[in-house]
Amino acid sequence: MSITGIVLLIALAALLFYGVAIYNRLVALANRYRNAFAQIEVQLKRRHELIPNLVETAKAYMRHERETLEAVTVARNQAMSGLQSASARPGDASAMAALADGEQALGAALGRLNLVMEAYPELQASGNMQQLSEELTSTENRVAFARQAYNDAVMRYNTYRQSFPPVVLAPSFGHKEDAALLSFEDSAAIQQAPQVAF
Repeated sequence: MSITGIVLLIALAALLFYGVAIYNRLVALANRYRNAFAQIEVQLKRRHELIPNLVETAKAYMRHERETLEAVTVARNQAMSGLQSASARPGDASAMAALADGEQALGAALGRLNLVMEAYPELQASGNMQQLSEELTSTENRVAFARQAYNDAVMRYNTYRQSFPPVVLAPSFGHKEDAALLSFEDSAAIQQAPQVAF
């Protein structure tokens, strides 16, 4: 074998190893964003499990607020459906949109419940209700952190997938599309500084 043949074999082997490295990095980054979504899933399931307890506790005090309590239950079921869809396809744009819509509706229903609860001081004073509200708030914070970690992992995956040469090789390795970020309708409002008026 000539020197040219040896050099050509070494170059081909280097290209092969480089292709394997790109594939392995794509797989690792995809697994990271899927794992990050799994963390969101855990927190959202916890949130969804707390809500029936919150509603049952509130029912004892709020007999005249049936519509509000039913709206929370319906929104919870919609959010759980969105979570199941997103869990089956983490990173899929339509699944992430369904999850965001469900969580947005649930957040709005819980906001209305909190407003109605203000009219019932004995409910607010209930130790069980205080504990449930505190757990729900804690879970909301965990969801926010998990959502940020997921979006960071998706950004790393998408950035690598869109860079050269992975952009050329990624489709042939089964990474045809970018993963979708998880954003809610209030994302734009969150980005703005709060307005203070005197």
